[in-house]
Amino acid sequence: MTETTPTLDEATRQALAIAQRNEITEHHIYSRLAKLVKNPANSRVLAKIGDDELRHYHYWKTFSGKDESPDSAQVRWYVTLARTLGLTFALKLMERGEMGAQKAYDHLDATIRGAKAISHEEADHEQQLIGMIDEDMLKYVGSVVLGLNDALVELTGALAGFTLALQNVRLIGMTGLITGIAASLSMAASEYVSTKSEKDARNPGKAALYTGIAYVITVVWLIFPYYVAGDYLAALAWTMLNALLIILGFTYYVSVAQDLPFRRRFIETVAISFGVAALSFGIGYVVRQVLGIEI
Repeated sequence: MTETTPTLDEATRQALAIAQRNEITEHHIYSRLAKLVKNPANSRVLAKIGDDELRHYHYWKTFSGKDESPDSAQVRWYVTLARTLGLTFALKLMERGEMGAQKAYDHLDATIRGAKAISHEEADHEQQLIGMIDEDMLKYVGSVVLGLNDALVELTGALAGFTLALQNVRLIGMTGLITGIAASLSMAASEYVSTKSEKDARNPGKAALYTGIAYVITVVWLIFPYYVAGDYLAALAWTMLNALLIILGFTYYVSVAQDLPFRRRFIETVAISFGVAALSFGIGYVVRQVLGIEI
């Protein structure tokens, strides 16, 4: 096999280098994650993928005859992502990032017989193994989505209505905070009762906690412009921008972690949240005019 090395052109050598660097980098990522996770089953899966990546690295080395160093920055980045946003999100995001390396594999197939078939088999095998990972966080994504969506729709609408009706940033902020905290407690309690009645694999207490925390974080993120900005309309514009950022970030997270379409979900959530806010803004104006409130 190594006898073919002298006949390799420069483009093929570069493709081999990319393939090797990709494999050895992922070997280090999976191996580090295998040591970090507490779930023994997940640890075994990650260690198995790490071993496969090392084997793939040595396969390509038989043609290149050279060693390649891992990308240390990538290793640190994906390990950090796994620690903060969960294993599944980090690993699936990493697999998405391999699309660029696919060009190198395609080039190698033209020179090294069976290379493309092997790379495809390895990719399919990795996806199967990643699908075996049992992650507690993903069980409660629905609870987090419930808390976020409800807070976004309810609070953006309420703040828009309060803004036109009250026209006082501190008063709007105080009213919105009280409304948001009360709603978060109510939503957490509802999620507890709902989960308990469904008798599924989720723990009702955890489901309620995830929902409540997601709701409170969203409330704080949407409310704080009213405690910083001096103008109530500027505060509302800032709040709507914050809402857009929440929708963007979490929709992307769910689309990656659960292999769901991003664009349609993002547009749908934005349309609902901003539509309710616009309607509430109008209601606030009408209420102010009809009741003749001046603050």
